[in-house]
Amino acid sequence: MASSSASLDDYRTAIEQDNILQKNTSRTRTLTCGHLIDLYSLDPQIPLFRNLRRLWDSEPAARPLLACQMALTRDPLLRLSQHKILELSPGTVLPRIDMEHVFADRYPDRFSSSTLKSLAQNLNATWTHAGFLQGRAKKTRTEPDIHPVNVAFALWLGHLQGASGTRLFTTDWTKLLNCRLEQLQELARQASFSGLLTYKHSSEIIEITFPDYLTKDE
Repeated sequence: MASSSASLDDYRTAIEQDNILQKNTSRTRTLTCGHLIDLYSLDPQIPLFRNLRRLWDSEPAARPLLACQMALTRDPLLRLSQHKILELSPGTVLPRIDMEHVFADRYPDRFSSSTLKSLAQNLNATWTHAGFLQGRAKKTRTEPDIHPVNVAFALWLGHLQGASGTRLFTTDWTKLLNCRLEQLQELARQASFSGLLTYKHSSEIIEITFPDYLTKDE
């Protein structure tokens, strides 16, 4: 990824002109850039991306899941597929047709059969990259490794939706991580030790704050 101070124009230049993603044609580079902007914004003026970029360097191993967490904030179809993924037990096979049914049932007559196939393949690839599935033709449910930075981002997303205290650990963003409450709290403590957030726990009271995540105007 470009430097932490990079602007949207810097990202666009890196992708379309410098071809850092090694795409074969200018058209492919432009399409890829547009897709990445749709998913991640790539604009530090947008708080979601600015803080994604802020957390990105904290733990390289957390990046695939962190990218998925960000994409879920901006892609409604990916969000719709989340329940299907989370309802599967580790080791369960996910046939592509099952993912197609998620959208065919929700949006009857909206998608052609070829579009449903492509959509299911792309979404399954996203979940595979994030660590929730494994395999190529045969997708099997797995559990991703969860890092403090993933918990920090999930808690902040819940905070943006108005949750606070213990409720931060019960939002859809933390449910994605599929961790026991004790594990989430321990990872939140580790995130606090690393300066990713401020975590205070006294008796039954939990206070979590996110210094410098937003500007005064935001």
